Amino acid sequence: MEINDIVARFIRTRHYNLSPINDGLINTTYLLEDLDQQKKFILQKINHSVFRKPETIINNHILINQLLEKGNYPLQPVIPVLSLDGNFMVKDKNEDSWRMTAFIEDTSTFFRIPDIETAYAAAKAIGCFLNTINVKDIPDIQTPLPDFVNFEKRISDYKVALQSADQKLKDTASSEIAMTNQLLSLPQQWIDMVSGCVLPQRIIHGDPNVRNILFRASKPVSIIDLDTIMISTLLYDFGDISRSYTNNTNEDDGNATENFNAEVYQAVKEGFLSDLDEKLVPEERENLDYAAQVVIYIQAVRFLTDYLNGNTYYSTQYPEHNLDRTRNQLELLKGLRAYLKC
Repeated sequence: MEINDIVARFIRTRHYNLSPINDGLINTTYLLEDLDQQKKFILQKINHSVFRKPETIINNHILINQLLEKGNYPLQPVIPVLSLDGNFMVKDKNEDSWRMTAFIEDTSTFFRIPDIETAYAAAKAIGCFLNTINVKDIPDIQTPLPDFVNFEKRISDYKVALQSADQKLKDTASSEIAMTNQLLSLPQQWIDMVSGCVLPQRIIHGDPNVRNILFRASKPVSIIDLDTIMISTLLYDFGDISRSYTNNTNEDDGNATENFNAEVYQAVKEGFLSDLDEKLVPEERENLDYAAQVVIYIQAVRFLTDYLNGNTYYSTQYPEHNLDRTRNQLELLKGLRAYLKC
């Protein structure tokens, strides 16, 4: 089925513009402009190789919006759009799933944090979002990505990839492999806390990257991309905003040195806690610095694993793309650990 047929499943007009948005790593995304109604939408084909049960992410999105509405959420939610036959998701002849959401006008995103004030505001927005959706009676949130925050499996997958990888790949990545192996025990405390049920299970965003916040006049307007909503520990979201916000460079930059920004890290911590501090238990509050280290490390492991597996998960522009990402994350981790005097 051509994409024009998919568009016709959502809007009646034949007068529209369709433009690809190419900055995503997983789904195929388009900006759809309905020229008759003068409305804009986001149209996406869900990546089935990543999201095996696309109906899960649709249902989670609806449940989260219900919580946001009940919680008097101050930011603008992302609204799913029904197809003309009354569904939030349609399938093409290849059984690929498509969904559409409302477009939020006059907003922009950052690929990296431009200043301390934005870092604080963005982290506060994530904290506000998490504070609103973390209620006593958790709705039936389903896991869209099994084992996404299973760090024991991430390490196991890396070891398997390392053992089976082509020798040329291992030779090219020898420095990164050595650095990764030196820190293999870093996630163990996290693994032990999870297995011992030390950390409360809460609703998390799962991908609170700064690119998933819409800004207007440098102020957060909306938290977007709810595909990775799941039940886990809030430490993961804190770790990931620390990872993505404190990087002075693009994460694709494999030549980066001293790319960790300590001032941004402090702003991130303050912003994240501004709405959440009273809700956190001591085990969460005491492990924020540790969580930042572990999440950065695991992301480096994921990039390196994908490189050793032949680049099968992340979108890449060249053969060493994932290796450059690995180098960048390891340098970021080095800077954070130096700052924390680890």
